Amino acid sequence: MRITDLLKESSISLNKSVKNKIDAIDTLIDLVDTTGVLLNKSEYKIAILAREKQGTTGIGENIAIPHAKTSAVSKPALASMVIKDGVDFDSLDGLPAKLFFMIAVPESGNNLHLDVLSRLSVLLMDEVFKDKLINSKSKEDFLKLIDNMETEKFDDKKDDTKIESSYKILAVTACPTGIAHTFMAAESLENAAKKQGTTIKVETNGSGGIKNALTKKEIEQADCIIIAADKKVEMNRFNGKKLIQTKVANGIHKADELINRALNEKAPIYSNSNPYEDNQDEKESAIRKIYKHLMNGVSHMLPFVIGGGILIAMAFLFDDYSIDPSNFGKNTYFASLLKTIGDTAFGFMLPILAGYIAMSIGDRPALAVGFVGGMLANSGGSGFLGALLAGFIAGYTVLALKKLFDLLPKTLEGIKPVLLYPLFGILLIGCIITFVINPPVAYINDSLTNLLNSMGSTSKILLGIILGGMMAFDMGGPLNKAAYVFGTASIASGQFDIMAAVMVGGMVPPLSIALCSTFFKNRFTKRERQSGLTNYIMGFSFITEGAIPFAAADPLRVIPSCIIGSATAGALSMAFNSTLRAPHGGIFVFPVVGNTLGYIVALITGSVVGMIILAILKKPIQNKNNI
Repeated sequence: MRITDLLKESSISLNKSVKNKIDAIDTLIDLVDTTGVLLNKSEYKIAILAREKQGTTGIGENIAIPHAKTSAVSKPALASMVIKDGVDFDSLDGLPAKLFFMIAVPESGNNLHLDVLSRLSVLLMDEVFKDKLINSKSKEDFLKLIDNMETEKFDDKKDDTKIESSYKILAVTACPTGIAHTFMAAESLENAAKKQGTTIKVETNGSGGIKNALTKKEIEQADCIIIAADKKVEMNRFNGKKLIQTKVANGIHKADELINRALNEKAPIYSNSNPYEDNQDEKESAIRKIYKHLMNGVSHMLPFVIGGGILIAMAFLFDDYSIDPSNFGKNTYFASLLKTIGDTAFGFMLPILAGYIAMSIGDRPALAVGFVGGMLANSGGSGFLGALLAGFIAGYTVLALKKLFDLLPKTLEGIKPVLLYPLFGILLIGCIITFVINPPVAYINDSLTNLLNSMGSTSKILLGIILGGMMAFDMGGPLNKAAYVFGTASIASGQFDIMAAVMVGGMVPPLSIALCSTFFKNRFTKRERQSGLTNYIMGFSFITEGAIPFAAADPLRVIPSCIIGSATAGALSMAFNSTLRAPHGGIFVFPVVGNTLGYIVALITGSVVGMIILAILKKPIQNKNNI
């Protein structure tokens, strides 16, 4: 498979004119759509924008490579666009983007296309080739340039793999999606090393798996390791080696500087007992580190919460309350089966949360310690807050043990992970949770439960306003996740009205946008109205992220409208005393909502309020060609 197998004339646009970054992305998506590979354009756009949130794909040197791997794509494809005047694409070097390649990758299937895409990334590092593409006179010339360059650089290339007994420098490159930046950083580092007359081997952690893997012998003999990655890579193998750790963009744009540092031995020694000390170019803030550790726990916890929670809700749906009200949920065999399975899955929530927070901090040795801490928090009454603390305490306890055990003779190295870390780690976390954390936190939990139960209607409405607004504020970001986690934790403590307010608040943003694009069509382009229709499905399914493309394109109007609509829905849900025992599901779990009618009224009212405010804030489009 060659690059031109994925890039067709129909998906190329030369000398295009666009207004801004979002307009450029929309144009490229339309070009991709001409290939017939998009199963759902709106979902593909959501995936593209989600990738941009992780970090701009404007890689600099007038090039941008937006890309996404998603189930909305049936098979791999490329689109390309040239904007000779350039457009601001938040590029890493601040230069306007002129040459665009958009990559569409299916969620599953073989990874043959990834080799092709890595080739494209490598070719674009050639400045002469890039300039020729930008100045192409026709689509035929554009494709011919790519085809000829690919033949010259790859097909006729002799096997020049270095037969080295050792490499002076080793490197690992990786980006979140493992498609473009991974291979561009590898090529840039290899070129920089070649210019300076040194040897290098680069391992790529791409979407198709690890390629050119570093061997144990190579690591032992290397002078320095460069890690240019925006995602986690296996680090224990580099213990005791000089190591430079930086982001993948620096692997592309600062390759010469990184090679110089590696050659001049200006690199600290990496220690897996203290992986966060002095080995990162870009120091993260303490808050950012805590957030990343927390999200590692939450992301692993959610499948247990959602799967178990919905099964528990189904148990109530299929049970007969009149048989034995005190045993509701287990009166019939089928309901009892669902409830038992759901309770079992739900019971893993707190140990999983604590375990994976701990692992994010202290690596694998901290996993078991965190699990035990989370389980003790669960059984000891400190609940979600206790498990949260257990995860962080377990992680940092293991880091402390690693430092302490570094003083032991090297002959004991092998027993540390199988004996010393689990034995002392579990003992310490057990004592800390049992005697230090559980008593005060359990008291706080009981007090909070009593406070919520004693809240008057006004106080609960205020809580509904806050939670609903948080769900719409960043639509999948930290505030949204904080509100959602609070709602799921409240289910475990029996506060079902909180989860109801959270879910209705999360359903409103996409529904408000869908309604506005339906009833106020002159505020939206034809493309936006088509995307708006899918937001009905997103909203009814409790997928707040459906609103992200609209919020990204027009944040000052869309986000305030959604916040007010969601806050209204959350307040009404509390006012109607609606409850929800399931942590997800949208309209599909409405049968188990307490006061379903009031809940539906809250959802409709919040969505309509959001729609009206958005219609007021957005002005009719003047360009009739877009309507």
